[in-house]
Amino acid sequence: MTSTTTNIADELAVLAAKLRHSTVKVKSGSLGVGSGVIWQSDGLIITNAHVATSKQATVELSDGRVFAAVRTHFDPQQDLAALKIAATDLNTATIGDADTLRVGELVVAVGNPFADSGAVTTGIIYANNPRVVMADIKLYPGNSGGPLADCLGRVVGINTMITNGLAVAISSNTVDKFLSAKSRPQLGVTLQPVLLGRRIVGLLILSVLSGSAAETAGLQIGDVLVGVSGRLFTKPDDLAKYLHSNVNKSISLQVLRGKQQFVVDVLQRGKTAVEAR
Repeated sequence: MTSTTTNIADELAVLAAKLRHSTVKVKSGSLGVGSGVIWQSDGLIITNAHVATSKQATVELSDGRVFAAVRTHFDPQQDLAALKIAATDLNTATIGDADTLRVGELVVAVGNPFADSGAVTTGIIYANNPRVVMADIKLYPGNSGGPLADCLGRVVGINTMITNGLAVAISSNTVDKFLSAKSRPQLGVTLQPVLLGRRIVGLLILSVLSGSAAETAGLQIGDVLVGVSGRLFTKPDDLAKYLHSNVNKSISLQVLRGKQQFVVDVLQRGKTAVEAR
């Protein structure tokens, strides 16, 4: 083994250890274990909305400490949630600028697949846009909510799903906007991206908020949203982008329930993404 190869291996090991220290296990509701990223040293943790399905959760740090967590921000359309734990001086992630990523650049993912703690995988950037980052990297159940980082260990995305064999992560820039946003259009559902076909992404409904636009329209847990206004979803953020550009308008959602597909008209409502402080 050459010294150059040894140096690269050592650097990757150091980078992986750093990322593990700022990656947590998240347990919420009856779902399995997901992942999260320590975004601020005062206990603010970012994860997926489909991981933090309840307002209360349990967070386990890399050193084994366990905390009760309260969900403070929630945007199921963007599949983002923020949790707060009563802890200080935590090992925070270094946040990068996802807009600077280049196709072919090395990235690293850390998470808790199959209950393994701090599992690490590597790959390269496949595509990048202002909302999501796509990487040729292997992810498994339990990686959701964990970090996607560049070769310097800077977190550039929050891993959310696999589509067409590629990992999809919500960009770090989108997370920053999520934390600072005061109001976004909401349907009142918690969604989890699922792959329905080679280029078709569905959004599985995990919960429906009582009194919400979704409940009024008759949407149910287990329904899969497959398109809007005649256009099928091909990326996890297609619905969020459409809602953002059609605030306070009635939208036609294509819904798959069992083997039946139908269309429902839903009037979205503006709602704060901040739940508690």
